[in-house]
Amino acid sequence: MELAKKIESVNILKKILLVMFGTLLLTISAKIKVPFYPVPMTMQTFVVVLIGITLGWKLGLATIFAYLFEGAIGLPVFAGTPEKGLGISYIIGPTGGYLVGFIFSVFIAGFINLNKNIFVKFLIISFAIFVIYLTGVPWLAYLKGWEVAYIWGIKNFMLAEIFKISILVLSAEKLLKFRKFI
Repeated sequence: MELAKKIESVNILKKILLVMFGTLLLTISAKIKVPFYPVPMTMQTFVVVLIGITLGWKLGLATIFAYLFEGAIGLPVFAGTPEKGLGISYIIGPTGGYLVGFIFSVFIAGFINLNKNIFVKFLIISFAIFVIYLTGVPWLAYLKGWEVAYIWGIKNFMLAEIFKISILVLSAEKLLKFRKFI
């Protein structure tokens, strides 16, 4: 009985550390950016899908919610913080819709498994990134107009997203093996 409690405690601690590491990785990916306005180009979409693939949908969601909570309470975890604001005011700004999309994206990416062929993995990963834009672009258009949303919320990011998708598809098998150890 004592051994079972100890093993469960270690398992919970391991999951907490994975979530904390995931939020750190997301923060770093937000800070490495190409400064576009009003939405900076970062590696966050890549890391969100990476988290979903490696941690699965449950821990992936826990990681994204922890990251959004960190940002909501004012920690400078988002791209452009603290210069562009902190907390809730940042979340409801131009990038807010993209941040909400992270939730859906990590959930979708968490369902990729070893049994899927490369074409199916490509479709799932593409859709996981697409849903970030599906929530982000309308919010950006609401705040800045559709022309700005198209040019600065979609057009300038497509080549980079195709590159990120390709890397994730090609490395998915190796990433999925990590999930077995969680």
